[in-house]
Amino acid sequence: MLTGKKILLIISGGIAAYKSLELIRALKKENAHVKCILTHGGSQFITPLSVAALTQEQVYTDLWSLKDETDMGHIRLSREADLIVIAPASANLMAQMAHGLAEDLASTTLLASNRPIMACPAMNPMMWAHQATQDNIETLKSRDLQIIMPDDGDMACGETGTGRMSEPENILKSIIEHFKENKPLAGQKAIVTSGPTYEAIDPVRFIGNRSSGKQGHAIADALAQAGASVTLITGPVAIADPEGVETIHVESAQEMLEACENKLKQNIDMAICAAAVADWRPKALKEHKLKKQDNQDTLTISFTKTPDILQTISNHGERPTLVVGFAAETQDLLAHAKAKREKKGCDWIVANNVGDKAVFGQNENHVHLITAENTQEWAQTTKREIARDLVGRIVEYFETIKK
Repeated sequence: MLTGKKILLIISGGIAAYKSLELIRALKKENAHVKCILTHGGSQFITPLSVAALTQEQVYTDLWSLKDETDMGHIRLSREADLIVIAPASANLMAQMAHGLAEDLASTTLLASNRPIMACPAMNPMMWAHQATQDNIETLKSRDLQIIMPDDGDMACGETGTGRMSEPENILKSIIEHFKENKPLAGQKAIVTSGPTYEAIDPVRFIGNRSSGKQGHAIADALAQAGASVTLITGPVAIADPEGVETIHVESAQEMLEACENKLKQNIDMAICAAAVADWRPKALKEHKLKKQDNQDTLTISFTKTPDILQTISNHGERPTLVVGFAAETQDLLAHAKAKREKKGCDWIVANNVGDKAVFGQNENHVHLITAENTQEWAQTTKREIARDLVGRIVEYFETIKK
């Protein structure tokens, strides 16, 4: 049910923190990836070691950790998750959230996040019933934060009433339902191209480029998470196929084009051309390996253009509703990217500067989104976050044209 989903679990103070260990087990059984922030209060009830043993991940505890914060750890944690779950959510942490306070790692991460948040309150019944707490709950609900309401029963403090954290199995059901409902691209079909193409010179050598496929694969994964039926057409890469995505492996630009055109027959709604396709291929493939001769100082090979996949899809008789291309440039980024969008006939261009080895093979990217209406610069962040942001724009696009 939760295969591949990334959950950030924040464990705040309260005796109910021990239930968070059961929740971690349940999430792991559903094949979710779980990372945890353990607050100072939470660590009074369970240990970082117990949490790490169950998640098999580093446990984050300190906003001022030099090791974690050298790469802005709280920002990274807040953006990489598909869902943030706070269990237990103490009265204090919810008050911090309602009033925009950032006093520790947990509250700072929550304030910096743009991801969905689910809170599972746990506290003394009088604290729960207090008007301040109820006002905070209503404030958080107004910001679309999902509250898993506490249960009635006997409390650790000896009192009876409402305030027990919901049981882990009920929280798990709510998490599963969240991902079932959050499928804005359900019923849509997408093609994503990714990675490099290799154009053979002889049986041993080829001409290609440095693309790792990380950005294209992340986009395919994000589209699938949003409910789209995705076909990923990828050149040779050293990364795993995304789960829940049909993946077609190709080598040359011609093979990639043929795979795309075959898919266009299936009423595709969107094509995201993120592959770094080689622009040239040798005119003739040598039957045998080219041998270096003793008196030979140079080698001349004649090249011819490879098929233009983005332009072909953009002008195809079965053109998708939305076509997005990528422009990898080393100079005059915006000028070249804008010219490419007009020349190819695609709707959007995602442009990035690939000079100085700043993009290929790396986990982060810095892009501009160019449309007919405007150009937006997106702050440098992970390729997964860029994929999610791009999918968010795609969702908005299809919602707009439906109206």
